This record gives sequence, C-alpha cells and structure tokens, in this order.
Amino acid sequence: MNKQQKEEILNKAKSFFRDTIITNHIKNTVKCQKPQNVTFNPFLDMYLANYLCGDSKPESIAKAIIYPRVLGTSIKTSFGSNFQNFCHEVLEAFASTTSGIDIEFDDQIDGRKKYCQIKSGPQTINKDDVKTICDHFNGVKKLARTNGLSLQTTDMIVGVFYGTPEELSGNYKAIDKDFPVYIGKEFWHRLTGDENFYEDLYTAVSEVAQEADCRQILNETIKKLAKHFQ
Repeated sequence: MNKQQKEEILNKAKSFFRDTIITNHIKNTVKCQKPQNVTFNPFLDMYLANYLCGDSKPESIAKAIIYPRVLGTSIKTSFGSNFQNFCHEVLEAFASTTSGIDIEFDDQIDGRKKYCQIKSGPQTINKDDVKTICDHFNGVKKLARTNGLSLQTTDMIVGVFYGTPEELSGNYKAIDKDFPVYIGKEFWHRLTGDENFYEDLYTAVSEVAQEADCRQILNETIKKLAKHFQ
C-alpha cells in the first residue's frame, strides 16, 4: 500500500467520524429533550441527581438522566450500529464478495491473502458469535478446496478495529485457538504495511473529535427536559 492509499483511508475515517458518528450523536442527544424518549425512574433518578449535583432540582434530575445516555449508551450504540458502514465506506477498496467475509487483503507482513471479518472492539462479540464466525471461516476453507485454492487456516482472520491483545474477551480468545485474531496496532500494520498506522488513525480521528464542542446543544437539551420535571 502506498502513501496515497494510506492517506485516503485516514481522510475517509475522518469524514466517517464527522458525518456519521458525530451527526448521529447530536441527533440522539436532541431526542432526549422529550420525556417520551428517555427512561425515567422517579426513585433512582432523584438519588442520582443528588449524588451528581447535591440536590434534586429538575435540572439536576435531567442531568442524571441525560449524561449517562448521551455520554455512554447513545454514542456506543451509534458507533456499533454504524461500524459496518465504516467498513464499507473506509475500507471499500478491500471489500469481499465471499459470503461471511468483510474484506480481503494481502497481508503486508507474511505476504499471504487474508479473508477477514472486521469487528469494532475487544469486547464486542458474544458466545453465539464464536460459532457463527468459525462456521463462516470453515465455509471459506471448503470453498477453497472445491476451487483448488491454496489456503491455510491462518489466512482466515478476525481484525479488531481498536484495542490491545490483553483486552480481548474470552470469546475472541476462543476463536484465536483456530483462527488468528489481530487487534489494533497489529491488524492495521498487516493491512497497510505501516507499523505506525494505528497511531496515525487515532490522531486523525482525534483531530475531528476536537471539533465537536456540543456543550450548547447538551445544555439546551438538559434545560428542555428539566421543564417536564418542574
């Protein structure tokens, strides 16, 4: 992969984060202005309001409800649900036509073609996913034998977008017993041939993150929700 191709991935990643992740996050935040779009527990939320702000005023209750939602579940759900779009938009040059495989690429470390499923983070699959992923890989092996292709077990991999090997869940480790799981720095190194690409990707996304000063939107959302608790 040349420098221009690497820059293209970085620029697409920045655009994706700006146009999809941040945009959806703002939309999900604004939705919280209406009480029907949030879950209210009159006992627990009053306690959390006091825990957070030292009182149970309407605005404090609104903060106790909105902060965990927009700074936790909302953005994490948005990132997870849009991750396949990330693969399509940012890694479209590697898109696979093989069933159950997200991308195909020539490994820049061992030189062999890899059939890869992409996952977002080190804790993002459950026990049932283990069998599904392994079944897909075994299907690729069977197809390769039928077509007379030279394919090794290590040519079918799971690529995890971010994280470190130490953070991988037990479900990923179960897959790794039969098929390699490459996470974070090593995955991006194998894909691009650049040992520092993972850090460059983080820097690129961080530049976009610094544009996202949405305090005014968040404060306005809190005030509007608080009116319903007065």
